[in-house]
Amino acid sequence: MTTFLEQLETPVPVVDLDRMALNLDRMAAYATLHGLQLRPHVKTHKSPRIAAEQLRHGAVGLTCATLREAEVMSEVCDDILIAYPPVGAARLERLACLPDDVQVSVAADDANALPALSLAAKLGRREFRVFVEADMGMHRVGVASPEKAVALARAISDSSGLVFGGLLFYPGHIRQDVTQQTAPLAGLTTDLARYLDALRDAGLPAPVVSGGSTPAAWRMHEVPGVTQVRPGTYVYNDRTTAAIGACHWDDCALTVLATVVSVAVKGQAVVDAGTKALGREPIRADGDGFGALLDHPEVIVSRMSEEHGILDLSKSDWKPRLGDLVRIVPNHVCIVVHLFDEIIGVRGHAVETRWPVAARGRGPSTDSIESGPSRPRAV
Repeated sequence: MTTFLEQLETPVPVVDLDRMALNLDRMAAYATLHGLQLRPHVKTHKSPRIAAEQLRHGAVGLTCATLREAEVMSEVCDDILIAYPPVGAARLERLACLPDDVQVSVAADDANALPALSLAAKLGRREFRVFVEADMGMHRVGVASPEKAVALARAISDSSGLVFGGLLFYPGHIRQDVTQQTAPLAGLTTDLARYLDALRDAGLPAPVVSGGSTPAAWRMHEVPGVTQVRPGTYVYNDRTTAAIGACHWDDCALTVLATVVSVAVKGQAVVDAGTKALGREPIRADGDGFGALLDHPEVIVSRMSEEHGILDLSKSDWKPRLGDLVRIVPNHVCIVVHLFDEIIGVRGHAVETRWPVAARGRGPSTDSIESGPSRPRAV
């Protein structure tokens, strides 16, 4: 028997399967057209099912931020990059225990992390590919100069169990409208060339140059030297991605289905999706609020408490009624996915499928504990 949206208990994240399929196709086609490797970041969907689709579309591997993500994604992928500093005994132990038929790469920006990483490789009877992470303008992590990149690359090459994998950067500082990214991309091109020239001159050419982020992904082919892209948000998209022109509004595949639970106060409506469904991240583009309605984008979630979202109706002629269902496009979809256990896949108003957010949380994957070092993948 078919289930329809009207039968779901809200709030709940729903994904338009047709829109998601187009998003997957579009990014895969872009990477192929420009000769770029696609290594999508799983932080957005945290689901082996979606990861398997990305691999089917030609992705060379997956990017993870947490060991939980890496453990879960090893079910479907044998080439995983953990784009996060490999620091801490617990993290390194789990890293060493990933299935031994998975090629594991990590990102590092400090030679002091290498001895412990080398020991983890020895304990795991494996090699780790290590990317030198460079700060190209976001000022979050990454070596700050070409000279430091060379020194770290050399230290990696000289470390037992470690292989220099290349140069990695995250252009998270480039969040302008896609049409206004020319100047920052030119700056990125200049900075990247300095790093690549220094590595080449030192006899340590980068085998892979990995850049990422959905906001700048569509123009990464304009940056000479980049060989790989790591977008994440593109699979679902969100209000921020649409606001900067990295997707169209109709490309937003994931929305939070919510119910109007009060219309008592003039000029507003209250829905059952608050911070525990939408997060509290402001839009990283022009605009305010914490989400907007898919069918009425002029209506924003202006304020929230834990279980209440306040819809501002001041710019709309829409007249909601008690019990109406609305679909909210969140500001940042990655945050929203992490708040739920399950995603509902729909076509039109009909529920077609559902899948768990298997890689949410931080704890070890049960499968990774019980399955041993190597097993067949579920692709």
